[in-house]
Amino acid sequence: MADKVEFAEVFRAEHRAIRDALLGLIQAFRKGDPAQMREFLGRVAALAGPHFRYEEEALYPALTAVLDEEQVGELVRAHDSAIEAARELKALAARAELGQEEAVRGARLARNLLPHVFECDGLSIMAELLPEQAIETVLKVRAGSLGDNLDLLRWADTVRPRSSANALN
Repeated sequence: MADKVEFAEVFRAEHRAIRDALLGLIQAFRKGDPAQMREFLGRVAALAGPHFRYEEEALYPALTAVLDEEQVGELVRAHDSAIEAARELKALAARAELGQEEAVRGARLARNLLPHVFECDGLSIMAELLPEQAIETVLKVRAGSLGDNLDLLRWADTVRPRSSANALN
């Protein structure tokens, strides 16, 4: 039971940290501050890289015991969308100046990532249904992901299978 409690605590803490970084990113785009955009985008990428990785490598496959494969596939597709949004946000934040339309686009892209954070945080109540051994495995994969410390795009470009939605089996 200790592993389940630990998992619930770290999972929720990670989602809070990603939420807060996204809220900072939204504000940076609203203010049109490229330095803050890059700072918060870097924070989101640093947090989301290891997090997405252990979700896809260990948590999502384990969840097929309580969710159907289509539901788990939707979670992976949400990651696909988040990665594409991160690529666009990175391109926007790399500019020396943003026009109003670009700043609004950046804020919207970042804001659109929030629902996945909320939905994914709710998975902790589904993870409670997993056997202790599965949670132990998730925590071990999480530790490895944190140790590798790959940000979101570096992980997506170098480690993540190209067809992640089909890599769950």
